[in-house]
Amino acid sequence: MQRLQDRVAVITGAAGGIGLATARRFAEEGAKLVLADLDEEAGRSAAEEVGGLFVRADVSQEDDVVRMFATAFDEFGSVDIAFNNAGISPADDDSILTTGMDAWRRVQEVNLTSVYLCCKHAIPYMQRQGKGSIINTASFVAVMGSATSQISYTASKGGVLAMTRELGVQFAREGIRVNALCPGPVDTPLLRELFAKDPERAQRRLVHVPLGRFARAEEIAAAVAFLASDDASFVTAAEFLVDGGISGAYVTPL
Repeated sequence: MQRLQDRVAVITGAAGGIGLATARRFAEEGAKLVLADLDEEAGRSAAEEVGGLFVRADVSQEDDVVRMFATAFDEFGSVDIAFNNAGISPADDDSILTTGMDAWRRVQEVNLTSVYLCCKHAIPYMQRQGKGSIINTASFVAVMGSATSQISYTASKGGVLAMTRELGVQFAREGIRVNALCPGPVDTPLLRELFAKDPERAQRRLVHVPLGRFARAEEIAAAVAFLASDDASFVTAAEFLVDGGISGAYVTPL
């Protein structure tokens, strides 16, 4: 399918995981890509693979975000899609009883403030052209609780969900759709590293997924491509759960 033919898409956190899988999917669907990440080597490699443009950016810093979208517009003439995906989940973000203020603030800056900044600076480009699609990466943890807490991560994703809903309503009649992607656990290098250190922690999560496995990054990318495309033309201010049924489960299959 070529649902995104010649549309200009900016993807943050694009050097790996869901971001890279989405860059590949968008490229297959004909998009012109600007990939942003802090990891310059991996980001440049990703951009070369998909025929896109790499911008090194710390998306928690407003100047970097302004430059990122300006580069996309100057190079390609529009900003049609913003996939605000960058995020972190550090080990020192844990229970509220043990997570320090430095960890709290760092996660909020990268996971929530960056989405605020990316929306703030993408929307004016979309207003000029009277259309656009913004997809913000939230999480299934934004809609349900966990006894294995990552308190700042959970709070940040709840903030992304609430902000997305408000922006989706506010700008709907200007042709700008804003949706929150809520993935379940995804089999990414970050998750594999975390669970290799603690297999019991992995199993404690996996047992709650009705499909019996973690998502593949490509499956999440397919959902992003849908939200970015005209197939989702009547979808805005939505929490788009792609979680293997975890948020709907009470007792899972044996």
